[in-house]
Amino acid sequence: MKAEIIRLLKECDGYLSGQELCERLGVSRTAVWKVIKQLEKEGYEIEAVRNRGYRLIEGGDVMTEAEIKSCLDKGFMDWNVVCYEETDSTNIRAKHLAEEGAGEGTLVVAERQNAGKGRRGRGWVSPCGTGIWMSLILRPDIAPSQASMVTLVAALGVSQGILRSTGIKTEIKWPNDIVLNGKKICGILTEMSTELETIQYVVVGIGINVNIKEFPEELSSSATSLFLETKGTHKRAPVIGAVAAAFESYYKNFLKTGDLSLLKQEYESRLANRNRSVTVLSPTEPFEGICRGIDDQGELLVERESGELCHVLSGEVSVRGLYGYV
Repeated sequence: MKAEIIRLLKECDGYLSGQELCERLGVSRTAVWKVIKQLEKEGYEIEAVRNRGYRLIEGGDVMTEAEIKSCLDKGFMDWNVVCYEETDSTNIRAKHLAEEGAGEGTLVVAERQNAGKGRRGRGWVSPCGTGIWMSLILRPDIAPSQASMVTLVAALGVSQGILRSTGIKTEIKWPNDIVLNGKKICGILTEMSTELETIQYVVVGIGINVNIKEFPEELSSSATSLFLETKGTHKRAPVIGAVAAAFESYYKNFLKTGDLSLLKQEYESRLANRNRSVTVLSPTEPFEGICRGIDDQGELLVERESGELCHVLSGEVSVRGLYGYV
């Protein structure tokens, strides 16, 4: 009921009467009043005027289950939100929940992670109250060999979600980073559990630097945040809602074909490295070339000096710009 009251107050231009809330939700005035009081304790500023009703003045940067649910569109996914004040890692929590039977569309969110991790086991800085640290449980009916493409689908969702919610255009550094002005603003870590060549679940971890005001010296040249690039703060729950909605749309198209054929053109339009020199850091044979986009399976196409077009698998290599991170 909290999420619905928040949603209704947000959608109302003026005051919403207690009676109307009661009728829409099928509850008593006392029940509505109790929820309003709970919301005020959580940080919402709600004006109550006799004979007029309630008006939401300011929501603040609230990250509760009810607030996030109020920002989620109802699509083909049955969104279920699980929130933590602090946890080790949202991916770890999501995997535990998936093992216990949590359904597709379960979204795990934390205010702070104390053991956040990125690709290749790297640590992920995730301070309290400044970023979006979340993981999504999926149960796609695809082969394990197709699961790596989910990372690219998620990257599209994050880039489009940030654009929808903030108006800020970002780019994708293949396969799992979102960049803004040449610096990393988001990382994506996809993990899965399989059994007999069947996917049990996929967990997509997403970390977005939203209101971080400074980074450690070793990260300052390659990492940034929405705050640092815009000089303003951003509410995180609406960004989560926009990212979830965009991801759901792209994911639906991915499931139709089992590849990226329906998404390839849009992905390439956001690809930061496209038609630029890159270094492919392969453990067997590092090489340089020109990024030419991706194929339908999400492999990076890199043209070598000889003219040979190489298909690069995301699980095998890292890609860097010839003169820097991008």
